[in-house]
This record gives sequence, structure tokens and C-alpha cells, in this order.
Amino acid sequence: MLTNPAAMNAAAATAGPALSVDVSAARHAISPDIYGLNGGDPAFSAEIGQTVARWGGNASTRYNFKNHTYNTGSDWYFENIVADDQHSVEGVVKSNLDRGIKPVVTVPLIGWVAKDSPASHPYACGFPATRFPQQDGFDQWDPNCGNGQLNGQQLTGVPTDTSIPQDAAFDGEMVSHLVSQFGTAAQGGVPVYELDNEPVLWSSTHRDVHPDPVSDDELGGKGTAAAAAIKAADPSAAVLGPSGWGYCEWVASGLDGCAPGADAAAHGGLNLSQWYLKNMKDYSDAHGGKRYLDYFDQHYYPQISGGTDPASDALRLRSTRSLWDPTYVDESWIGPSGVNAPPLQFVRTMKSWVAQYNPGTKTAITEYNWGALDDINGALAEADVLGIFGREGLDLAMLWGEPKPTDPGAYAFRMYRDYDGAGSRFGDVSVSATSADQGQLAVYAAQRSSDEALTVMVVNKTGGDLTSSLSVAGFDNAAAAQRFTYSPDNLGAIVRGGDLQVSNGHVDATYPANSITLLVLPAAGCSASLHINGDWGTGHVATVTVTNDRHTPMTGWRVSWTWPGDQQVVNSWNTSLKQNGSRVVATDAGWNGSIGVGGSTSFGIQATGAAASPALTCTPT
Repeated sequence: MLTNPAAMNAAAATAGPALSVDVSAARHAISPDIYGLNGGDPAFSAEIGQTVARWGGNASTRYNFKNHTYNTGSDWYFENIVADDQHSVEGVVKSNLDRGIKPVVTVPLIGWVAKDSPASHPYACGFPATRFPQQDGFDQWDPNCGNGQLNGQQLTGVPTDTSIPQDAAFDGEMVSHLVSQFGTAAQGGVPVYELDNEPVLWSSTHRDVHPDPVSDDELGGKGTAAAAAIKAADPSAAVLGPSGWGYCEWVASGLDGCAPGADAAAHGGLNLSQWYLKNMKDYSDAHGGKRYLDYFDQHYYPQISGGTDPASDALRLRSTRSLWDPTYVDESWIGPSGVNAPPLQFVRTMKSWVAQYNPGTKTAITEYNWGALDDINGALAEADVLGIFGREGLDLAMLWGEPKPTDPGAYAFRMYRDYDGAGSRFGDVSVSATSADQGQLAVYAAQRSSDEALTVMVVNKTGGDLTSSLSVAGFDNAAAAQRFTYSPDNLGAIVRGGDLQVSNGHVDATYPANSITLLVLPAAGCSASLHINGDWGTGHVATVTVTNDRHTPMTGWRVSWTWPGDQQVVNSWNTSLKQNGSRVVATDAGWNGSIGVGGSTSFGIQATGAAASPALTCTPT
């Protein structure tokens, strides 16, 4: 006897939490810039329509655009390296702009930039053996360059061994240089400049030139000066900062450590993020109200291992709640057993601080990574994170440590940006989506402006198949729901499954274990038909009838078609009509845009050429 595997799987599935979507509630635009990467494979970037990329990281802190030289800092023996053309700031900016990707460029604030250095070993370095012959370690390829430690203790470097002084004027010159090459932001040049990278870590990552911990005043003063220089060189560019490394820098200066202390007390009792926002706002107020900080940016790395053992997998999927959940207390060292932070609600807290201390500032996370992107568990977490970013209204995000195009993590991006291999995307207007248990089935929904389709992303975080009912309110669907799934059954492809019946606003579906499923519900709209009223061979007259197929009234419509021959509309009535080549677009005349449920209206055309019956497309507007 033949059996139906799909039916067997559904029968074996466990009842999952109820899901609900309300298209009329919690509507807001999803920024396309949340799907950014710091780098990545060019073909993959093109496939997902990558919108933003960041030129940054520790090496950018001392990058000298005049000689294309950077310093590796503690990442690799504090060595000065000359960037090749491809990796110079100009090379990266050009590559991104040529591919339609907006570059975010980091400008240095630390006070030093790399001086001239040989293009090959031996490099100039922060702790040379010629000055410090005894160190705990040396570069195996450049034995003159040490790690700056002796018996575990930090040595004190001489900044001029590798670097030359730099101030805000240098930042202005750097921006002016890029403007001369690529134009202003308004002209299609660099749109966003970042105020250095993880500055509270300077005393560690760049301790050869900045051994002292960063204070509120140093960060605030250097930040406002650099922002002013950037805006003077390109008034149309946006400024982003302070780009802190994680929780400690989120709340405390280098002087205070990992919790507000004496430095915070001297600045109104505000933590570092709060005071940074206020300081930028105060500077703007003192300079005619001009905005100097456009994006409030912090990096975010969940403090979990990169393992894929069951405990790590479960923690990874729970920890995404730290971005938004007011009931979730972090389970890492920043939770009850460590510094006892309250629920982070990272994105929501960023937005609340902005609202209080510098209203109108956008929010960004220019570095994040939940790990295990080469595993389905990492893909589930990434899909969850991208859904959270869209729902919570984050303005910009870039993954650090990009997945390979064949990694499961890459498919998490594809589910939002190319789920059908033809460039189709998750919607751009977030709408209300709730799950009775977000820890089992996480759900995110958005409407797509281009065709008004409803897209619903469901992430099954459990190890078993779950069957759940999805209720949809405020939406008229035109047909069955399309289904696209990425799961362990096929880690090399997103699989188009059978369509699902939508009945009275409900969709029942089984979501496979450890899977990402996208449901696409086409929107009901309108239909149009053409009737020939008269045909005399060299011309004809026709009436087009527009019918509202929705369960709700329409407020406007657009009908389009392509003539099969050389027909040309010479007159029309009851419509606003344009023809370009053989393509015709007719829209309502205003007074006849509103059509009640099941109602219709009509418009007429007179055209040259033989009568024809082209396929008409009707879209509500």
C-alpha cells in the first residue's frame, strides 16, 4: 500500500504553540540596512542584495589614509602594515559603491595613526626587540616584533616607534579626500562615517600608543570634535558612534571598568552610553541644533561559546531574547552570577536611551555574531536575530565573521533576501506577529510593498516537528500560502513545499524540527477586464472594467498591460494614463479610486491599430 510521507510526518508532529498575525497592527518600515555584512563573498553579497558594508575593526583605529598603512595592535604584535590597493579605504569604498553597497567608513580618534613602514618584513612595530630585547613572545615571521609583555606584565611602548600624532583635523582631511574621489554622501559617495572602533579597549588593543584607560571626557571630546570635522567636510554624511565592544563599554568608561563608578558620578550619574548621547545632544544644542550624531551604535556579542553541543545549542537559541525580552536575565557572566545586570533588552534599551538623551538618533549594531554559522543551529539563531532586528525597528546592523555562501548561516540571510532563488524578499513593513511560545516557534511577519503580499517567518527552535495554526487578521489573501523551508533535511537548498490552504484567515502547517519556514500569502487585490466597443482595423475603442476582489474597500487602483503590436493610445477618459513603448499604465482619476467590496468602475481608451486583448494586471494603490 502506498503511503503519504507528508501525512505521516504531520500525524507524528507534536501540537505546537498558536501563531497569530495582525497586518493592521504594529506597522512600521523595516530598514533594509539590517541585512548588512562587514565583508563577505561578492557573489553572495550580490545574491542577497547586500545594502551596507563596514570598513572598520581594530586595524582602522590607526589607519593612515595618506600612506595606506595601519597597525595590527594586539591582534598581531602591534605591526605597521601597508594595505594593498584592494584593501585600502579607497579600494574598499570603490568596490562597494560599484556593487551598489553603501560603505560605512571608520575614522581614527585615538590620537595616533601609523607612520611609514616597509612594505614587507621587518615592519615597524610597537614593541621592537631593539628596544625591548626580553619579551614573552615574538612574531615567528618578524623576530624584531614582540607582544609587549614580560613575565605577563605590560611593557610601556614609545608611540613614535610606529605612529604620528593625529587629531580631528586629520579626520576632516580623510573625509575631504574621499569626497574628492567619490563625491559627497548626497552625490553617491560615502554615506556614513564611524567614530573609531571599540574605544574603551584602546588601552588593550592599542596599548603601545594608548596605555591609559579611556574616560568619559576623552571619548566625548574626541567624538564631538571628529563629528564636527566630518560634517564640515561633508554636511550630507551621517556620523555613527561610539561602537563599543560589549556590555562593559555599553555602561562604563575605561576608568570605571564594567559598571558606573567615579567617572559616571562626575557626569551626572549617567552610564557611558547615556552620557555619550547627552554629550552629543548638548554639543548640537550649543551649535545651532545641528545634528552631529546620526546613529547610536554598539557592538553585541552574546557571551556564549561557539560550540554545537546540546547545551550550547539551546543557550544560543535562548540568548537571542537578550535583544528584546524584558523577562530574560542573561545567563552569562553579565547575569546574576557576574555583574548582575538587569534584563538587557539590548535594542529596546538603546532606543529608550536615545529617546531620553538624544531624540531622533537612529540605532545600529555594526558588529554581532551568535556563532556556529556553519551549523543549522547558528542558522536558526541568525534567522531569529534578523527577525528581531526588523520587528524591533533597528536601523542598521552588520554581521562580523560572515558565513561562507554554502554555510547554513548564509541560508538564514537567503530566507529573508532570496528565498526562491529569484530575488524575492521578506516584506519591508513589519506587522504584528505573536507566538504562544516564542522559545519553540519564533514568528515574524511583514508585508511587501511591491505586491502587498504577507510574508511570515517561523523558526522552529525545537528538535521535533510542530504543527500549529496561524491566524491572520487584517489581510485579504488571494490564494493559498506558498511555503519555503530550510531544514536539516537539505542543508544545501531552500525547498519549495506544497502550498497551504488558507481558510477563514487560518493556515495550519507542520514546521520541521530545527527549521526556518517562510509562508508567503499573496494579497487579494483587484482584477481588470477589457471589452472592445468598436474596431475599424486601423483603430479601436475599448472599455476597461476594474473590480475590487477584496473583503475591504479599495482607495485606489492601477491597471497595466503590454500591447502585442504597435497599438498606441490616443485618447482616454476616467483615468490618468501613460504609455511608454508598448507598455501602458492607467491609474484612477482620483474621484473613481474608491471601490467598495465587490464593486467596480470603468475607464475608456481609444487606440490606433487593430483591436487586441492584452493580459491586464490590476494592483490596488
